[in-house]
Amino acid sequence: MKIAIMGIGGVGGYYGGMLAKGYAGDENVEVVFIARGPHLEAIKADGLRVMSAATGDFTARPDLATDDPTDCGIFDIILLCVKGYDLIESARLLAPNTDKNTVIISVLNGVDNAQKLKSVQGKGKIWNGCVYIGSHIVQPGVCQQTGGSCKMFFGSETNGGLDGTRIENIFRKAGIDARYTTDINHIAWEKYLFVSPLANATTFLNTTIGGILEDKEGMELMGNLLDELLALARAHGIDFPEDIKELTIEKSRVFPYEAKTSLQMDFEKGKRTEIETFVEFIVREAGKLGLPVPTHKKIYAALKARE
Repeated sequence: MKIAIMGIGGVGGYYGGMLAKGYAGDENVEVVFIARGPHLEAIKADGLRVMSAATGDFTARPDLATDDPTDCGIFDIILLCVKGYDLIESARLLAPNTDKNTVIISVLNGVDNAQKLKSVQGKGKIWNGCVYIGSHIVQPGVCQQTGGSCKMFFGSETNGGLDGTRIENIFRKAGIDARYTTDINHIAWEKYLFVSPLANATTFLNTTIGGILEDKEGMELMGNLLDELLALARAHGIDFPEDIKELTIEKSRVFPYEAKTSLQMDFEKGKRTEIETFVEFIVREAGKLGLPVPTHKKIYAALKARE
C-alpha cells in the first residue's frame, strides 16, 4: 500500500503526520510526503514536528519526502491537501503516479473540487472529502493543530467504484477520525457553509473568529453571508434543516477566541489567497443562476482590491 500526501501544510501536515507516525516501520505501507522549499528540506533533515491539541505533540518521519514524485511509481491513495489554486497543477504532477485503481481524495475547501479534478485527471477514482480542523505551519518543518474536531469525511459523489470502508480502516488505524460516506456532496456543502462565511467575515472585518462571534456587526454580516449561500446550496439541490444557521454558528465556538481563518492569515502574510474558492465561486455561480448575492459581491470587490 503506497499513500501520497500532496501538500504538507496545516491540513496535510496533520493528517500526513498521523499516517507517517501510525505506519512507521510497517513494511506493507509506504507514506510519501510531497512538499517543497524550506519546509521540505526541514522535513528531510529532522522529520515533521506536529504540535497537536487533539493528539499531543509528535515527530513524523515519512518513508519519503520529495517535491518530485516522478520515480515513486503508482500510488494506491493520494490525499490532496493543497490550496484550491494549486489543485489542477497538483493533479497534473501526479498523473504519472495514477492508474485506474488509484483513489484520489481531495480535502480542500470548496464544493467543486471533484469536478475540477475530473476535467484534467483521466485516470483514478476521484473522490471528494472534507475535514474539520484548525491547523497551520508555524515554521519550516513544524505544523500546529489548534482547533476543530479533526474529523475527516470522504466518499464518491457517484457512490460507485471501490468500497470506501477499507480506506476508512486504513486511516483509522493511523489514529485519524475518518469516515467513509455515500453522502459526501451534502457533507462538503455543509462544511462550505461553515468555512466560507467565517473566512469572508473575519477577513473583511480583519478580526478573529471570537471577534466575529462577539460583535454585532460581525454577526449581522455572518447572517447575510449564510442566507445568500443557503440560497445557492438549495439551487444546487442541497437542503439543510431549518436551524442550520444556528448550528453553523455554534460550530464556530469550538475554536479559540484568537483563532484566525486561513484566508485571513494568507492576506495578513501577503500570500496568495483562496479568494476564488471562498468568494468568487459564489458570485460566479449565483450569477449563472440569477440569484442575488450583494454581500458576497461587496466582500469580493473589497478583497480583490486588497489582494
